Amino acid sequence: MIKEQRNLSGIYFRFKNEDTGKMEDRVFEDLPIEQQDVVMKGRDIEWVKSLAKQLANTLRDIGDSFDIMR
Repeated sequence: MIKEQRNLSGIYFRFKNEDTGKMEDRVFEDLPIEQQDVVMKGRDIEWVKSLAKQLANTLRDIGDSFDIMR
């Protein structure tokens, strides 16, 4: 599934775009699910916790900016 790139979290990884064959920088949340798994594979728990905290901060900032409540 192709996701619209939003570049929200600022957590960038190198990614080979299968459509163009070119390497590009893409934020974690804009990577395909399979590539997210590749990025996390072999990382220690502290790295994954750090990723989760940064993504949580991004969600919080977006919620605060747009006054979103669920």
